[in-house]
Amino acid sequence: MEGMELISFQIISSVGTARSMYIEAIQAAKNKDFAKAKELISEGEKISIEGHHAHAALVQKEADGEKIQTTLLLIHAEDQLMSAEGFKIIAEELVELYKMQTV
Repeated sequence: MEGMELISFQIISSVGTARSMYIEAIQAAKNKDFAKAKELISEGEKISIEGHHAHAALVQKEADGEKIQTTLLLIHAEDQLMSAEGFKIIAEELVELYKMQTV
């Protein structure tokens, strides 16, 4: 595996792991383990950065005039990246809502 396939799988792997951590954070908050929820979101953010770096490298290549071949795998990677971002926002909001229920 090389080139675009490798970059696509780097994005998918890192943001997929991050998204799973955001979902785990919601479950932790639901169980009133807010410290664990915060830790999971923080770890998810750190792992997600790897995917964002790979994505940014592609954007930079295209901005420099290099033709980036769009494949179904790359589209899937981009979709996963955006999905993870959405889950992060939802997780942060739900953690706060669960906290409010305990007050």
